[in-house]
Amino acid sequence: MKTLRIYPTSINDWFLDEAAEALRDGAIVIYPTDSFYALGCDALNNRAIEALCKFKGIDPRKEALSIVASDLSMASEYARIDNEAFRILRANLPGPFTFLLPSATTLPKVFKGRHTVGIRIPDSPIATALAERLGHPMLSTTLTDDDGEGVLSPLSVPARAAAAAAVLIDGGDTPGSPTAVIDITDSRNPLELREGPRELN
Repeated sequence: MKTLRIYPTSINDWFLDEAAEALRDGAIVIYPTDSFYALGCDALNNRAIEALCKFKGIDPRKEALSIVASDLSMASEYARIDNEAFRILRANLPGPFTFLLPSATTLPKVFKGRHTVGIRIPDSPIATALAERLGHPMLSTTLTDDDGEGVLSPLSVPARAAAAAAVLIDGGDTPGSPTAVIDITDSRNPLELREGPRELN
């Protein structure tokens, strides 16, 4: 695994290109978000998604999958967002929220058994810049340590994850609070499934 030190306030374009190229090649990348470090792969690459789900023990037929987009424009290509849902997203993103929305047909076949997709636009310049450089979303899941706790720092990345990933983006410590999970598949009746560090606007 190669480590790339990227500062949130001064993003190194060369390193960003290298990480995005690894994603395009089907690799898993570890990167910081506004909650914890995450494992990410190209959300349009079925093989990469299968590898990431296998590593995390995720059954995509039963569990919701989340994607990280660079902005609302990108997110709207992969989820069905009505006017009220758009208002909610615009009022709260970027930020520590995962919004469940109806999935669009543009997502690959691994999503087909699911009618929803989690949308993340983290308040993390590195995460959103990486999705922007990739050109489409990343499938994303929280990186956990051997005790199942979210990883706050690149120094705490477990050996098993380091062996599975091609690149680690060292962006320093993360806030360490899980995102709020909000179901807005019925946008007029948002349902909070998990509380987060910020109230919904």
